[in-house]
Amino acid sequence: MNYETAYSLINIGVLPAWLLLVFAPKAKITNRLVHSGLYPLGYGLLYAMLLGRSMFFGVGAEDGGMSTAQQVSAFFSHPNGVLIGWVHYLVFDLFIGAWIARDGARLGLAHWKLLPCLVFSFIFGPVGLLLYFLLRKFSSEEGLAVTQD
Repeated sequence: MNYETAYSLINIGVLPAWLLLVFAPKAKITNRLVHSGLYPLGYGLLYAMLLGRSMFFGVGAEDGGMSTAQQVSAFFSHPNGVLIGWVHYLVFDLFIGAWIARDGARLGLAHWKLLPCLVFSFIFGPVGLLLYFLLRKFSSEEGLAVTQD
């Protein structure tokens, strides 16, 4: 499979989870697929496979690494490095989006208030999390505290 096809399939694969978070946050299927850890597990295995190909089978940039900015730049200059980075972004953004949905429901926040946070988490990860923290600060008694007793 070529890298463009893999990239497309990886993107398409994560879309159902985001659609469930946005349109069916309380559905059983959302709980089973998104909140159960299946997506992070599946994408984590894919990430490990891609990383293993790079580390042990030489599928990647020759001078790539993580010790210097130049090595990181070289690492991501190869299509396999791009896929590794992209899967990393997708799995963590989805993890944060799922947490936002669960935490918002726990706090009794209206789902429509979470939608901008979820959309921004999907597209611009940390910006969505920032928006959610601001929403928490001004919409709940817990404010910015994320600990639970």
